[in-house]
Amino acid sequence: MPRTTPHDHLPRASLRAAVVWEALEDALARHGAAGPGGAAGEGAAAEHSAVRPLDVLDTGGGTGGFAVPAALLGHRVTVVDPSPNALFGLQRRATEAGVADRVRGVQGDIHALFDVAEPGAYDAVLCHGVLEYVDDPAAGLANAVAALRPGGLLSVLAAGLGGAVLARALAGHFSSARRALTGPDGRWGEADPVPRRFTPEELTRLVAAAGVEVRAVQGVRTFADLVPDGLAESEPGALDALLELERAAAESPAFQPVAAQLHVLGGRK
Repeated sequence: MPRTTPHDHLPRASLRAAVVWEALEDALARHGAAGPGGAAGEGAAAEHSAVRPLDVLDTGGGTGGFAVPAALLGHRVTVVDPSPNALFGLQRRATEAGVADRVRGVQGDIHALFDVAEPGAYDAVLCHGVLEYVDDPAAGLANAVAALRPGGLLSVLAAGLGGAVLARALAGHFSSARRALTGPDGRWGEADPVPRRFTPEELTRLVAAAGVEVRAVQGVRTFADLVPDGLAESEPGALDALLELERAAAESPAFQPVAAQLHVLGGRK
């Protein structure tokens, strides 16, 4: 399948999202090729001509880092985000990409999702960078699942506990690393901007409890956040090599517990 995100001279920010996007792109293609509520057979995702446009809801989608690439594949994307500035950036990005007719931004949040979105109306829902910030992750996730059609695709991306502990320890902040490790919410201190982090077991259990069949789990940004700035750009091909390492580690159960983010893909039962 051709990738919509090029990897030649990949900047660090794009590298951090690349593994998630590749898994999501394949899942969307497979779901679109399968038809409503179905599961595509082997190789079906490779045939873009057989993929129907999907209705995609991106909760907390911000400026469209995933929404615009999805629209470039032909899907219709609704982005719900509480920030008007982010939604302005979304429309500008969609216009520049030539997909403004397939991207709609609305102001709102996942706890009041059905004030701005229809329940049971979407083939796929993205819940990226949301559950670690909301007051009630289970309730927020329940809304995301309720927005799906039967058999619809759910993509959840959330902060990983192990990655934060490892990063603090490698930076020499041993007390805050221990606080994150042993605390109830995975925070390393009062100044921590992330209210909550998850282990792979916690996140998959939360997704399954919401009525979703978990199909894939990935550890994301296992190494990219730990490599010193400038090191990966210091020699030709280093960023591509780092991306290949991230890909290799993403689905390894040995590395998921120390990833900066966790990505779960599943289908509504």
